[in-house]
Amino acid sequence: MGHCCSKGSVAASALKDDVNHGSTAAGKNHIQHKPPSLGGSVGKASNGASSSDTPLHSYTGSPGQIPYPEGVGATPSPAGTPRRTFKWPFPPPSPAKPIMSAIRKRRETKKEKPAAIQEDDRKEREPPLDKHFGFPRNFRAKYELGKEIGRGHFGHTCRAKCKKGALKDQFVAVKIISKSKMTTAISIEDVRREVTLLKGLSGHQHMVQFYDAFEDDLNVYIVMEGGRYTEHDAKSIVMQILNAASFIHLQGVVHRDLKPENFLFSTKDEDSPMKVIDFGLSDFVRPDQRLTDIVGSAYYVAPEVLHRSYNVEADMWSIGVITYILLCGSRPFYGRTESGIFRSVVRADLNLNGTPWPSVSLEAKDFVKRLLNKDHRKRMTASQALTHPWLKEEKHGVPLDIMVYKLVKLYVRATPLRRAALKALSKALSKDELRYLSAQFDLLEPKDGCVSLDNFKTALVKHSTASMKESRGFDILDKMKPLSYTQMTFEEFSAAAISPYQLEALEEWETIAKSAFQYFELEGNRVISIDALAQEMNVGESGYLILKDWIRSSDGKLSFLGYTKFLHGLSIYSSNMRQQQ
Repeated sequence: MGHCCSKGSVAASALKDDVNHGSTAAGKNHIQHKPPSLGGSVGKASNGASSSDTPLHSYTGSPGQIPYPEGVGATPSPAGTPRRTFKWPFPPPSPAKPIMSAIRKRRETKKEKPAAIQEDDRKEREPPLDKHFGFPRNFRAKYELGKEIGRGHFGHTCRAKCKKGALKDQFVAVKIISKSKMTTAISIEDVRREVTLLKGLSGHQHMVQFYDAFEDDLNVYIVMEGGRYTEHDAKSIVMQILNAASFIHLQGVVHRDLKPENFLFSTKDEDSPMKVIDFGLSDFVRPDQRLTDIVGSAYYVAPEVLHRSYNVEADMWSIGVITYILLCGSRPFYGRTESGIFRSVVRADLNLNGTPWPSVSLEAKDFVKRLLNKDHRKRMTASQALTHPWLKEEKHGVPLDIMVYKLVKLYVRATPLRRAALKALSKALSKDELRYLSAQFDLLEPKDGCVSLDNFKTALVKHSTASMKESRGFDILDKMKPLSYTQMTFEEFSAAAISPYQLEALEEWETIAKSAFQYFELEGNRVISIDALAQEMNVGESGYLILKDWIRSSDGKLSFLGYTKFLHGLSIYSSNMRQQQ
């Protein structure tokens, strides 16, 4: 699927109805959405006859034909008989009428035929296209077609299972090319050449393996290997993509078009490093800024991009799609049209149950789920992903994460109650989560086990480029000034640099939350009124009924429900939205 770029509301309308899209989802390499034109549409020409088709003369009576009486219409009665009140008979038919009729017919045969008729005549004269390729016609006997995994202008690609022969019980990919789309000799020759090329190049380590070609009256079937990367291969590729993403995100750049086509192996070696290419859709973005342009490639675009409010987390969704494809060989969200893809991205649930996911490791599936979370707040950053258990065996460093700066900025400006709630949460973290926090703390180069604003500033300067200045990334330090007068130990840094939203995406969130609440009960929970809680949550009186359920009637302290909601900073708007769903 190609690019989708819009400053208008094209994607929003596309989510409502895909009938307006004439092309298929993978029809063109580059599809750019633009705002509707201010001009009107041009109507089709009338099908009525032109004035040049009207005869020069009309001989309906004799040359001396007498007109109808005054007050009598020129059209005869439905019965076609003259009125009896006429005092004179109708004139006899003109003797010239048969002659003029013959002349008109002769003129019509000499007129130039319409273009459509000429085209039909040309087709009648030309021999029909030979769409027989000489391929075997027993495709259905050898293969069982599965679900569609891709679609193009001339056909589509499906997974298939071999029923007999050397590939029995193996899955392959079948490219199905419709013969009805082969309207020229050139298009037929293109199919012949594609099969010839696949046969000739098959066998090289970097070329797809060709197995066979079939045909029937409707289609040509090209059978190729349908395998996928091993998990080890996928890890190596994903790790390099994450390293690239973490670097550009720290500089304040969002790529907005991460997809397999935009990564290049620099050499032909087996362990060749990957390079990111094509920054044509990239843009600078401040840490707290939300972009609104709908930009990207349909199969890889994040839900929040379609909702016109996104930051660098949109790139992490795209990396999740790439990882999904590497592990199973197909796309996670699919549609026959661009609007169908958009609908699937926004609404469809991620499916990790079918083949081959049962054979994929639990760590790999968790990795994919934590990237393809529709709530961008729950998605891993690139640096966090590099510390995920699925990649922990790979040898790589952990880059500085701009997310740490965003979270610490909020922590140093938070109320004492919120800080206590976060400190309790940090004590319930697993070793995997602490591994990421420990790596980030070390990158700040603590002195005597503590960090201050100078440490954050020094680390940011050390890892900065000219792009960071362009994106105004250093502006975030101005909002962290309370750190100028204090220092953070690792324990407090851990409380400041964690996101309750990201933790909620973990399968063990319930266990973590209960354990954290126990720490909160011991050290941070205190009696609080609804008015005070409303002020903490920054909500008005309309939210009092909701907040009432968060406070225990027995002692006036936050309940477990109140603690978890308080961590998330639940707004009245989001509460109402949940009740409506």
